[in-house]
Amino acid sequence: MQLFQEHSARRGRIEVICGSMFSGKTEELIRRLRRARIARQKVEIYKPALDTRYSEADVVSHDATTIASTPVEAAASILLLAAEADVVGIDEAQFFDQGLVEVCTTLANQGKRVIIAGLDMDFQGQPFGPMPALCAVAEDVTKVHAICVKCGDLAYVSHRIVADERRVLLGEKDEYEPLCRACYNEAMKNQK
Repeated sequence: MQLFQEHSARRGRIEVICGSMFSGKTEELIRRLRRARIARQKVEIYKPALDTRYSEADVVSHDATTIASTPVEAAASILLLAAEADVVGIDEAQFFDQGLVEVCTTLANQGKRVIIAGLDMDFQGQPFGPMPALCAVAEDVTKVHAICVKCGDLAYVSHRIVADERRVLLGEKDEYEPLCRACYNEAMKNQK
């Protein structure tokens, strides 16, 4: 029986939490990481160094739920820093380079539980960064939804409401709003 328990404890996996802005991705990530800590697992959390909206170091949700993290410049750094972890949390994964997919796969193959949160689409409704590939290699993908601010349906995309064409624009409610597909298509038609 002990051999079974030791073997099953070493099984790694990848879990992805994705969706639009204001959908609760970071809240769900923090919830899962806190539960792992309650279970006395060694948890390490990482975020891209460029995300300084709420805090230089902590992962912070839109509702101000927070958990300490380590900001990193590149995905490869996570492999070195997470060597002793049982559970690895990664927030704002869309801002990392494509190497994040290999990093997460390597960590899972080492027996670690890897929990990733990030936007699956950019403000133009296009797949964002390494998120599509992470969804493909994950054992579990949870898509969470915000509520469309125009009609109340489930939101589909984070619509940018300021004039800026850069793909990466850190922002909040002053820059983005969650919209369903129909309201997003209407908004895009009106912008032309």
